[in-house]
Amino acid sequence: MNKEPLFRMSRRESIGIGKQILIYVLALFLALVVCAGVIFLLVRMNPIDVYKAMFDGALGTKRRTWITIRDLLVLLCIAVGLAPAFKMRFWNIGAEGQILIGGLVSAALMINIADKIPNTVLLVLMLIGSAAGGLVWGLIPTFFKAKWKTNETLFTLMLNYVAMQIVTYCIVFWENPKGSNSVGIINQKTRAGWLPEVLGNDYFWNIVIVLVLTVFMFIYLKYSKQGYEVAVVGESERTARYAGISVKKVMLRTMSLSGAICGIAGFILVSGAGHTISTSTAGGRGFTAIIVAWLARFNTIAMVLISFGIVFMQKGAIQIASQYGLNENASDVLLGIILFFIIGAEFFIKYKIERNHRQEGK
Repeated sequence: MNKEPLFRMSRRESIGIGKQILIYVLALFLALVVCAGVIFLLVRMNPIDVYKAMFDGALGTKRRTWITIRDLLVLLCIAVGLAPAFKMRFWNIGAEGQILIGGLVSAALMINIADKIPNTVLLVLMLIGSAAGGLVWGLIPTFFKAKWKTNETLFTLMLNYVAMQIVTYCIVFWENPKGSNSVGIINQKTRAGWLPEVLGNDYFWNIVIVLVLTVFMFIYLKYSKQGYEVAVVGESERTARYAGISVKKVMLRTMSLSGAICGIAGFILVSGAGHTISTSTAGGRGFTAIIVAWLARFNTIAMVLISFGIVFMQKGAIQIASQYGLNENASDVLLGIILFFIIGAEFFIKYKIERNHRQEGK
């Protein structure tokens, strides 16, 4: 006779926001405990001192604080771009390529026409051009998906590598200095095409652009007719067709928006942050943003906090590795542990573990 298990798992019908926050806090606490153990084994240091170093690495000085904010904004912008695609269940793994193409368009305009037009006009053209570049790069796999049911995951992933090769090809012509195999800082003397300072703040316009996109996407997904259609298609294409919604039209429109915002992230990276272009401009953020979008459940307001948490941990882990003489992979190990626990918290938000009452009654 088979015995029933002592515990059983069941899906939660609902869970309050307070319990969700508590689960995430407990997950983060456990992650920090495990990281403390790893740190002690590696460097025999007091984990509290190491965590102080983590805070110092992210927010210890005014400069570090603004760098953290700068990287937070880029990650948030990409996550906002991915939100409508993933809510539609279109697995856009191609944000890296869309960022690169958007950044490439900005770099091309900065290099070729910066001395021919006013800087304000140049910046507007760069913003529009980057959005258009990302849009086109997002539409390519969407067209094939809508027309021939191709696998968008593989298609968008493949286009990341195509974008990298296009950037590599352009760098050959834009090398500065020649033979360096890099573009260098573009327009360093004139700052043409750089987002201008406001009240001494280099990242003012980064903040404005990303916050506008964040609020827009929140309203778009939650309150607009198009956002409702995205949700319906994501739940069931058959239901969407039954309700008279054109699935192909929604796919094309949604991925146009997703690709355009990822392209704008490329504009921010080139114009408002690094002022250069390379195959590593996206820096893996396109994949990290997937985690942000999923953890926030496509709520762009929640993405602000999650993006900050991830960037904070990244900066802190890098500081730990450098301050205590660990190699660069150590910071990735610590970050991986923390993300593992945070993602694992999703399980306990969606499911609950209960004692099997039948077992108790025997």
